[in-house]
Amino acid sequence: MFSQIFDAIEEWMRELLTGMISSNLDRMFTDVNQKTSEIAGQVGQTPQGWNGSIFSMIEGLSNSVIMPIAGIIITFVLCYELISMLTERNNIDTWMFFKYFVKMWIAVYLVSNTFTITMAVFDVGQSVVNSAAGLVSGDTSIDISSAITDLSTTLESMEIGELVILALETLIVSFCMKIMSVLITVILYVRMIEIYLYTSVAPIPFATMSNREWGQIGTNYFRGLFALAFQAFLMMVCVAIYAVLVAGIQFSDNLSSSLFGVMAYTVILCFSLFKTGSLSKSIFNAH
Repeated sequence: MFSQIFDAIEEWMRELLTGMISSNLDRMFTDVNQKTSEIAGQVGQTPQGWNGSIFSMIEGLSNSVIMPIAGIIITFVLCYELISMLTERNNIDTWMFFKYFVKMWIAVYLVSNTFTITMAVFDVGQSVVNSAAGLVSGDTSIDISSAITDLSTTLESMEIGELVILALETLIVSFCMKIMSVLITVILYVRMIEIYLYTSVAPIPFATMSNREWGQIGTNYFRGLFALAFQAFLMMVCVAIYAVLVAGIQFSDNLSSSLFGVMAYTVILCFSLFKTGSLSKSIFNAH
């Protein structure tokens, strides 16, 4: 009688643990699969396409708050340029004033069309990402339960202790994968918020570009713009590498090694996405 009771309890625990493991495996990579598949769509969008409301607010703040400051700066820079030209040259000719007025017109044009020029940089970045999406392809979806030949048979052959350990492992890995999916979302959103913050003050560095000394501010700003735009391409490359790594995983009856192997690749993906910002700035020498 006691033997039957113990057998029934063991069977109940086996079914409970098997169901828990199967459930964890089924939903484990859902969030990460969704986020990795959305990366291309997220990074390939321009600031106005990602969130039109935020873009309109940033554009309004830039035009109403930052543009007057840029006007004061460009007036100071042009006056400084004129004074330097008159004091450094002994011979004043018409050609000098012609060059000065051309430079002044270019400076005013740049400040007046700040957002058009800034968005043109991100349009270039979007074009590169869209072109890369057609060449860089790979399936980032992971389904361990279908990758293993016979999951139910594998679980039935395990002892209760092994099932308990595997259930804890799948629970831990599932929790870690959810954290990874949240981190991927944070990285994508932080980049877009950084773009909005960067573009909100665009008129000020644009106003300095007509002067050789002050122009370094505008030049470095342009480098930063290109770094943010081409960071999206580096993110695409990271996802492509992740897809290749995941496709190369050899699933076996050893579920633990397969689970932690996939989780390790997902951690590498998050770390690589995080590093794309500093790498892109390093490439364009932006600081």
